[in-house]
Amino acid sequence: MPESKVRKAAVEKKKLADRSATTEAEKHNPVVAPGSRAWVVPTFITVGLLGVLWLVVFYITSAVNIFIPFFSDTLGSWNVLIGMGLMAASFALATLWK
Repeated sequence: MPESKVRKAAVEKKKLADRSATTEAEKHNPVVAPGSRAWVVPTFITVGLLGVLWLVVFYITSAVNIFIPFFSDTLGSWNVLIGMGLMAASFALATLWK
């Protein structure tokens, strides 16, 4: 028995609705970052503490006039920038934490 035109139109309409529903579902699915981010917390804490320790060692050795070969003569005041840079890198890493 032949199908009516109304029935064919309904089938086509259902196919289009199914296609649009799948594309909308794909649009609303959030993109999940690959892998685990368990490494972020220990890394940003370590880098931050390393930056603070760098500054503390620099200021103490400068105040007491303790000479550390590469640390004191070559780097000089760049030690402040290195310590602050490590702390800034720690804050940048903290943004990756979920």
